[in-house]
Amino acid sequence: MLGEHHYVLTATWTGDRGTGTSGYREYGRDVTLSVNGKPDVAASADVPFRGDAARWNPEDLLIGSLVECHLLSYLHACVEAGVVVTGYRDKATATMREHGKASGAFVEVVLHPVVTVADASMVDAALAAHATAHDRCFIANSVNFPVLHEATILVSNT
Repeated sequence: MLGEHHYVLTATWTGDRGTGTSGYREYGRDVTLSVNGKPDVAASADVPFRGDAARWNPEDLLIGSLVECHLLSYLHACVEAGVVVTGYRDKATATMREHGKASGAFVEVVLHPVVTVADASMVDAALAAHATAHDRCFIANSVNFPVLHEATILVSNT
C-alpha cells in the first residue's frame, strides 16, 4: 500500500450577502465542503472571526482530523499487539495563539483517549500502542506543532 494517495475536496463559499466582499463585515463566512459521494459539511469561521457557531470551523476540522487519524492508527497498532479494544473515546484539547495581523498558529493539541480493553493483561501493550499510533498517524506527521497523548486505559467488566 505504499505510494501516493490523492484527495479532492470542493469548498464553495456561500456567504455572499448581495454585496460580495465590499467590506469586512459585509460578507458571511459560510462555506460548504464537499467530497464526491459523501454528505456535505456546513463550515464557517470560528465565532471570534465572525463565523457561525453552528457550523464546523477549520480549527474543529483540524483537531477532528488529528483525533480520528490517531484513533484509526491506534486500533491497527492494537490488533498487531494482540490488544482487544472494546471502547475508545477521546476529548481532545488544543491551543491556538494569535500572532496579530490576522495571523496565528496552533501551538499544541493534546489527545485524551480513554480506551477500554478486554483484559487486564493488555493494559501495558495498550498504553504502548499510543506511541506506535502517533508515529503512524499521517495527519500528526503533517503538522508543525506537538500532538501529545494523555491516555487512560480501562478494563472491560465483561
